[in-house]
Amino acid sequence: MFPDLPANLAALALGYLLGSIPFGLVLSKLAGGVDPRTIGSQNIGATNVLRTGNKKLAAATLLLDALKGTVAVLIAMRFGEYYAILAGLGAFLGHLYPIWLRGQGGKGVATFLGVALGVAWPSALVFAVVWLGVAFATRYSSAAALAASVATPLAMWAMGRQDAAELFVALAVLLWFKHRANIERLMAGTEGKIGAKT
Repeated sequence: MFPDLPANLAALALGYLLGSIPFGLVLSKLAGGVDPRTIGSQNIGATNVLRTGNKKLAAATLLLDALKGTVAVLIAMRFGEYYAILAGLGAFLGHLYPIWLRGQGGKGVATFLGVALGVAWPSALVFAVVWLGVAFATRYSSAAALAASVATPLAMWAMGRQDAAELFVALAVLLWFKHRANIERLMAGTEGKIGAKT
């Protein structure tokens, strides 16, 4: 018997509201820095915040964007793994399409990692290793994210976590969709590299 609809919606809503917090924008405003939506890829994620030249702010954005996914999962996990997965989906969707910014959110990389950490932490290690390896080899954050997003559900499947793997296949598809402009630039050789200011 499947969990009831109100509980499902509550788990999704919890994740969505946490995921919708635009930490990149909030931290930039508090620090009196550049609005990340006015530069680079014009999104609110850590990589774009890094393009302002403020490494500490970018690191804080990365950490908080990841933690909002982890926190959503861990809160919902108290009521069962099924709800944790729904909350993770909600957090990811909230980051991509935040209600506070009329749906103009980030690309989901940090939140993807944070949700993975909460759902199946070994898969988050796989994500991090793949991301670091590809980023070191290419200096393209987008290429690293795309590769790591594919590796994550594969790692979950190998761990016997089919439920989580299915969720992360869906999240990876959304992540690739949000990176479609980056993919075009990678193919054209015009993608900005890590640490490059705009």
